[in-house]
Amino acid sequence: MLDQFEVITFDCYGTLIDWETGIRNAFRKAMTKTGAKPGLEAQALQLYEMEERRLEKETPHLMYRNVLSKTTLAVARKIGWQLTQADASFLANELPNWTPFHDTNPALERLAKTHSLGILSNIDNDLLTGTLRHFTTRFDIIVTAENVKSYKPASGHFEEARRMIRDRPWVHVASSQYHDIEPAMELGVRAVWVNRKNAPPAHKYSEKVVLEVRDLSQLAKQLHS
Repeated sequence: MLDQFEVITFDCYGTLIDWETGIRNAFRKAMTKTGAKPGLEAQALQLYEMEERRLEKETPHLMYRNVLSKTTLAVARKIGWQLTQADASFLANELPNWTPFHDTNPALERLAKTHSLGILSNIDNDLLTGTLRHFTTRFDIIVTAENVKSYKPASGHFEEARRMIRDRPWVHVASSQYHDIEPAMELGVRAVWVNRKNAPPAHKYSEKVVLEVRDLSQLAKQLHS
């Protein structure tokens, strides 16, 4: 399946960058700073993803740093965390410091020898600029939520990537079934699901459409890079 592709695009946060560790540490730091009650961190993280998805769907025009703040404030209200508007920007402040998974840069370096690489991300351009310094390879294609004024799983990222890639064979690589794999399937974009947690698939994927790998090292090996 993978030998035929010239272009590989990636979701960034959660696929290349260890988003979960970054957001967990950011919440812990902010809660310590604001004197939150013990035990609220776990509740906040359980609610966060659901609230963020809701805001991205309802306000696709909103810059991601504002989505982060509004999501955090919504979570804080639900769990009784006394978080002020002034303190709610901690995720946007911390995000550029979140680091890649240990396998990310070695795999990207191998893949870049034989493929054009890209990023399709639900992010603002300036926040992504902070993240790009953690990578040791260059990305030829970059599509952000700020560029397309929408958030995945909406089709904007994929449509813009398709416009930039033109007729070159292309595969998209991501860890989120909801944000990336499912919309890619719907749009006829071949995909690789990076299943680091050995999670159950949302659908019975055909390997002709979606290939599953455990990490990026396995992806690079599959591509014989």
